[in-house]
Amino acid sequence: MKKKLLAVLLATGVAATTLLGGSILVSAADDGGNTAQARTLDEIKEDGKIKIGVFSDKNPFGYVDENGDVQGYDVYFGKRLAKDLLGSEDDVEFTYVEAASRVEYLQSAKVDVILANFTVTDDRAEKVDFALPYMKVALGVVSPDDALITDVKDLEGKKLIVVKGTTAETYFTDNYPDIELVKFDEYQEAYDALLDGRGDAFSTDNTEVLAWAQQNEGFSVGIESLGDIDTIAPAVQKGNTDLLNAINDEIKSLADEQFFHADFEETLKPVYGDNIDPEDLVVEGGVVDSEDAEDAEEADTTDADAADDTEEAETTEEPEETEAADAE
Repeated sequence: MKKKLLAVLLATGVAATTLLGGSILVSAADDGGNTAQARTLDEIKEDGKIKIGVFSDKNPFGYVDENGDVQGYDVYFGKRLAKDLLGSEDDVEFTYVEAASRVEYLQSAKVDVILANFTVTDDRAEKVDFALPYMKVALGVVSPDDALITDVKDLEGKKLIVVKGTTAETYFTDNYPDIELVKFDEYQEAYDALLDGRGDAFSTDNTEVLAWAQQNEGFSVGIESLGDIDTIAPAVQKGNTDLLNAINDEIKSLADEQFFHADFEETLKPVYGDNIDPEDLVVEGGVVDSEDAEDAEEADTTDADAADDTEEAETTEEPEETEAADAE
């Protein structure tokens, strides 16, 4: 059976790496980005396996543990999606992807779904179809404690590590073109570069750098939130409407049991402890609470008001000092 499966995988340009229980893990070969027709939901059900692209090196969202098993927040959801669509959480074939290859893997139909911490952007939405979100993030910057970066201005004249194809790369390229970016294909390469000093700091989703800093003594996240609050969502090939609708229905129905809070408790809580409130990260039912944007706006207004009050107080105090001096 395994030999037959291996032959099929190789014939389609996919190299098998290992079999874990009923779940198949594969590493897809790059075929140059040729577009192929995505499988419909009916075809996936007929095959009995759903192909989901995940990260293998982005702990705690998609990674391979010490036993060689794929784990993480995205993986936990992928298994539940397979169970509800096909009958068992083992009915999933996980394919390892890199950040820059996520769009191409959908366009070439190497996977049916991407669950690889895929941030929704306008540019990506022109190339793939995003389902409802299940997480929200901003950017963060991690650096050594003895040269901690606490403001973007601190990056002037320094090297910032980013992973190709991420929102961090786009954000700094568009907004801070003078900052030197050191780019890598994989997250593990990026972290290795930070550890051995090939860059002064590393920027990616704040949820990830916070987790990594907790696991690596001597490093801290000096900038915990940068840029807009973005959302993470599943993605399918453009036009694969039936599969997209099925995933949206799944996300909506899972809200009844607060599934993504359970996902957080199982996969993220052991890493973050009490340092991150799940409400700052989790999205249930595909509905993003607008409080984040409102809080940010209120904070700006409060800061401005506080500055005005301070200025007004200083202006008011000066005449009092003058009056006191005159009285003396």
